[in-house]
Amino acid sequence: MRIGELKAAEGSRKKRKRIGCGTGSGHGKTSGKGHKGQKSRSGHKAYPWFEGGQMPLQRRVPKRGFHNRFKKNYQIVNVKNLERFPADAEVDANSLREAGLINKKGIPVKLLGDGALDRPLKISVHACTKKAKELVEKAGGEIRIVK
Repeated sequence: MRIGELKAAEGSRKKRKRIGCGTGSGHGKTSGKGHKGQKSRSGHKAYPWFEGGQMPLQRRVPKRGFHNRFKKNYQIVNVKNLERFPADAEVDANSLREAGLINKKGIPVKLLGDGALDRPLKISVHACTKKAKELVEKAGGEIRIVK
């Protein structure tokens, strides 16, 4: 046997449907598109979400509330949670993550004023409340806001 004598197995190759070639093509005058209707017209393109003119699902489902697309999401840490750090420690996002107080990387950290603090700490966060700042400064620490 030679390469030129190779042939595909019987039935493994199917001839492609040549539509629009008249009645002699075996696909009739309408080329397998049937009579009339949207799908028989030239330029037909119905998108996957098109429901035939019925009210689309996206518009049928009730919407509620207001979604602020400019809202900033923070990872929250309370002042009472900073008790686990030793005095004069530098507290930033990395040390908070190692301590298990926050878990996501790249999301800003906000310090809230719940609880009390009895030791000075140098804290670097993205935002903090007035009460949190007062508590940290009262304990002899300082807060640096990071951008």
